[in-house]
Amino acid sequence: MLRRIFFASIALFLAACMYGISFAERRILKDDNVTVSFDDPLQNAASEILRLYPGTRSALTNDLGWRTEFRPHVVLIKDSTSFKRAANSDLVIAYAVPQKNLIVIDYSKMNVHPFTLGATLKHELCHLELHHHIASNNLPRWFDEGICQWVTGGLAEIMTAGNRAVLREAALTHRLISLEGLAEGFPGDGRGLLLAYEESKSIVEYIIKEFGVSGVQGILEYMSKGADLETAFHNNLSLSPYELEKRWRSSLEEKTFWISYIGDNIYEILFLSAALMTVYGFLILLKRKKEYKDEDGGEDEEEEEGKI
Repeated sequence: MLRRIFFASIALFLAACMYGISFAERRILKDDNVTVSFDDPLQNAASEILRLYPGTRSALTNDLGWRTEFRPHVVLIKDSTSFKRAANSDLVIAYAVPQKNLIVIDYSKMNVHPFTLGATLKHELCHLELHHHIASNNLPRWFDEGICQWVTGGLAEIMTAGNRAVLREAALTHRLISLEGLAEGFPGDGRGLLLAYEESKSIVEYIIKEFGVSGVQGILEYMSKGADLETAFHNNLSLSPYELEKRWRSSLEEKTFWISYIGDNIYEILFLSAALMTVYGFLILLKRKKEYKDEDGGEDEEEEEGKI
């Protein structure tokens, strides 16, 4: 797994260079803490990174319990098309390359709700921190992503607008992806990818709900000392990842998902109901017209008989 992650990260780095994310062609701002490469029109954004970084690093230290021991390099991309080619995805708005302490951000998405430069910086810096302190072969992808969404209040690094119900739908239809299936990587397709991010966020939130923030920090501390996830869970939570997954799935099923699902799709449901009522009303109207014609036909026959 370590070799796979290493080569995948190198591929991302090379793709960045191939598709115009070349550091040599970009301007640079830096201080003692961080280096920022950027396109000419993004100098203000680069200055904002320098301003935001100390506070972001401090907040992350409080969340994870670690001091930053490296100097990250942040690349701000103005051209969304170039970024998409490098990221190989239409959904991703930023990514990190831990082996290079590198963060690449599609700046064109930073003013699109809910993304902000500060939150995106914190999310990607979280990935660098996790991989700096924990061996990549000991860090499941779902745990990595779940932690980084937690520290940013649920913010992912992908466009998720209009897909908030994907976790509820998967739980209702028993189509959740197993955590084992999310350990080494996420699905490449849109809906599967969204579900992977939502599951990762949900299970870390469940750990915090049941065991507190100290539960997550304890797991991270054990893993930073070389323990794998199984050992860290047993030592800190007194249960295995498999047992935790079972509890988490049960908690999802116990919630009123149908009510939540209806709430998320209320406009579609109302539209469908109105359409069905219209069809029903039309059928009633046809029935009444037929009955009316039958009554008129009966009266005409009675009149004819009276004349005879």
